[in-house]
Amino acid sequence: MSTDKFELEKQSPTVTVAEEGGYTEVVRQSPFKKYINFLLQGAETKGVEPVTDEEKHGDSIINSASMWFSANMVIAAFSIGTLGPMVYDLNFGQCVFVIIFFDILGILGVAFFSGFGAEFGLRQMILSRYMLGNLTARVFALINIVACVGWGVVNTIASAQLLEVVNQGPHQCPPWAGCLVITGGTFIVTFFGYKVIHIYEKYSWIPNFAVFLVIVACLKKNGSFSNGPWTGGKTTAGNVLSFGSSVFGFAAGWTTYAADYTVYLPRKTNKFKIFFSLCFGLLFPLFFCMILGAAAARCTDKNPLYMDYYQRLSVGGLTYAILVPKSLHGFGSFCCVVLSLSTIANNIPNMYSIALSAQALWEPLARVPRILWTIAGNGAVLGISIAAYYKFDNFMQNFMDSIGYYLAIYLAISLSEHFFFRKGFKGYNINNWSNWHQLPVGIAGCSALFCGGVGVAVGMDQTYWEGEIGRKIGKYGGDIGFELGAGFAFIIYNILRPFEKKYFGR
Repeated sequence: MSTDKFELEKQSPTVTVAEEGGYTEVVRQSPFKKYINFLLQGAETKGVEPVTDEEKHGDSIINSASMWFSANMVIAAFSIGTLGPMVYDLNFGQCVFVIIFFDILGILGVAFFSGFGAEFGLRQMILSRYMLGNLTARVFALINIVACVGWGVVNTIASAQLLEVVNQGPHQCPPWAGCLVITGGTFIVTFFGYKVIHIYEKYSWIPNFAVFLVIVACLKKNGSFSNGPWTGGKTTAGNVLSFGSSVFGFAAGWTTYAADYTVYLPRKTNKFKIFFSLCFGLLFPLFFCMILGAAAARCTDKNPLYMDYYQRLSVGGLTYAILVPKSLHGFGSFCCVVLSLSTIANNIPNMYSIALSAQALWEPLARVPRILWTIAGNGAVLGISIAAYYKFDNFMQNFMDSIGYYLAIYLAISLSEHFFFRKGFKGYNINNWSNWHQLPVGIAGCSALFCGGVGVAVGMDQTYWEGEIGRKIGKYGGDIGFELGAGFAFIIYNILRPFEKKYFGR
């Protein structure tokens, strides 16, 4: 081998050079190994420690907005929209008003806290130590872990049901396989972390949006849509509040993840641009999918086929009925598969942020690499999904609806701290992010969380629990759990926080 050729190959990253006893051996890497090494080079290894200004790589605001655009352009948002007519007996117009109002209310916290990630380079659960108190933030980190797994399970089961109904017969996709497909796809993306997640979410909305447009065309062609009668009174008011609670819970569900996906934006990025870009990235898919879901549900009144599939197979059955029989047949089945895979985009934030929540819970857990927490989270979702598919799916849905109430309490406490006690970004010292002696203790935060829970208990209206106030709103009750929870937490926190600062000095 010539000297020039040897030096060229020695410098190449695709070869390994071994020299022993005057003998030189050049060992080329296999294409597969080169590909794996290339992927691992792009995997994020950083955990909950602050992202420094030197590490901020000039990520685009468009990437942050498209992240939530894709995460909400999914069948889960479509499913929320169907609740208005099918569960709460609201007409289409009433559903639209509820969806618009409560979606806007829900996304404001997500868009607002996204600016904190760029400003401080801190993950949301670490920021919470400043805004809720050290102890309270760790309680919320634990709740966040449960919520991440729970929503992953609920979403995975819904998609597995749709995959199962697509090819009925001997070659039907078994539930365990459907769950494996969804969790496997989620794991592959979340394994590599921040950069790959943003790349995936930047484009994954496109096929989902195309399928939803196909559903619009099918509904228009079918001609079964009707607005439904306008009703009023206490019962309708209760139904509006209950539907609004579900809409708010879904829209606000990303609040405790918000800053996780903007930490690599430069500190000087305009916060108003972040806020309004995120508002658009959240609101358009939420409005579109939920309103379309409400319209599809209104078609069941005049279409026995739609109603039959919905009653037997829930939202997955309704989607199948719209796209496949007496409609698009094979192409409709393909569209159903695409929609079922849309859940991956929705589950990705859950499975990425679960690792950060686990690391924020307790310092020894932060020593476990983020990648291992991602593996554990996806494994938990897979195992629970397969079991819950047969016996516990209704329980899981009810349980996760209840988990959603804590978001309102979180917002009430954190916004109070930011505006009334820290008075803006200048009131934070990010060097204290892990210093127990400098962070707020959390007595006011824990007290507010407990009292907010009392407010939720008296205001909620669920099948397994009817609060003393909630059950008195109309014939079937009305859910005002998140409103009362936020109100109680806000009052108690603002009463106790000055005393905490006075006696603890932080």
